[in-house]
Amino acid sequence: MTALSAGTHAVAPAVETVTADRPASALPPPEGTGAVLFAARPALIRAMNEQLLLERGPCSRAELARVSGLSKPTVSLALDNVERAGLVRIAGQRTGMPGRSARLYEIRPDAGLVLGLDIGHEYVRGAIADLSGEIRARSSVRAHATSVRGRVAELVGLADMLCQEATVPRAAITQTVIGSPGVYDPRRNAMKLTGGLRGWDRPAALAGLREAFGPSLVMENDVDAAALAERALGHGREIDNFAFVHIGTGVGMGLMLGGQLLRGAHGVAGEIAFLPLSGSSGADEQEARKRGTLEVAASASGVVRAARRGGMRGPVSARRVFEAAAAGDERAMAVVAEEARLVAMTICAVITVVDPDLVVLGGGIGRAPGFAEAVSAELEAIAPVMPAIRVSALGTDAVVDGCLSAGTELAWGQVMGVRPTAPSAGVEQRLEHAKNREPVQPF
Repeated sequence: MTALSAGTHAVAPAVETVTADRPASALPPPEGTGAVLFAARPALIRAMNEQLLLERGPCSRAELARVSGLSKPTVSLALDNVERAGLVRIAGQRTGMPGRSARLYEIRPDAGLVLGLDIGHEYVRGAIADLSGEIRARSSVRAHATSVRGRVAELVGLADMLCQEATVPRAAITQTVIGSPGVYDPRRNAMKLTGGLRGWDRPAALAGLREAFGPSLVMENDVDAAALAERALGHGREIDNFAFVHIGTGVGMGLMLGGQLLRGAHGVAGEIAFLPLSGSSGADEQEARKRGTLEVAASASGVVRAARRGGMRGPVSARRVFEAAAAGDERAMAVVAEEARLVAMTICAVITVVDPDLVVLGGGIGRAPGFAEAVSAELEAIAPVMPAIRVSALGTDAVVDGCLSAGTELAWGQVMGVRPTAPSAGVEQRLEHAKNREPVQPF
């Protein structure tokens, strides 16, 4: 993840905490406004155990102390800090129990708002969530822009539409996270490896986004964002080691190891598009150098190319090829079989390096009916071990949901960092310790 404000830093997001008796909570993906996303809680919140309040709902100081195992004075100190900062509120009092009535506290959701956006080839998608994870607005629009300026304008237009739906001004957004193809290149101050998103690797793209979204903007690789969503909401909720493999208009992988998103020394961990696997695609060498050999062969455009080479005529799309294969068209069936073999070879390479417990298939091709079974059959013949193969249930909003998850962490860090009352020395030290655990690189 890359921060884009002046003088900002590249920030590696904190990781969900798993307690001894249960994983960090999550619910199935929302259908629309009003649903709840239980995103990972940031290191600053975890350091003070305030996430117990966020995850359990209205509760008393005594309950927080009992659940956390901390002393009542310690819990009271942390709770007083977030109450003074305006992050929690009194939700009522519990009566009818032995002893004195107890005040109940709950998170104040509107203490911060997160905007998540997804730059797609065909659609731009987005949503706004508050700090409790409640979705205030969600929408998508078809992408028509062919220039960098037009693409930035589409994102701004979608953001304005979402803010209008959520009845909040754009100035009220605490944190903006944009899921985008590619990774940040500090030498050029631009994105790189952006695949088929024309012009998006130019410095003007980030300059336009900075100007439009201001100092709270960070960029997240889109497939990494989908992996974060899978960790928070999908099949990865209870699995610390899994790979999210996206096969669609592009090809990529988000890799979670030990519950943490692996980015690598240069941010390109998971860029499997550049694996030297091409099958019999006969792809253009120049395009393969730009987009990656595997992406050119296995993405939607590669499926279309293979189908035409195999004799399919008329308007051909990846969707049509898979539908024709399901209907028994032998030419289409051969294309889909080759695609499954190529993806299985890719997953086999991943298995031999990191040995994940689970592989989740996403993207339009990855989620196509029957494709996971075809990949599994091919993989069983070549892999040294077989991880579980699952199809992502998060759908087309996975990248947005991952951006909201990461953005909630960053938003909590922001609102905690500007609390009006200075905390005591003990809490301050824990905050500094939490900050220092995050690897920070100059932007």
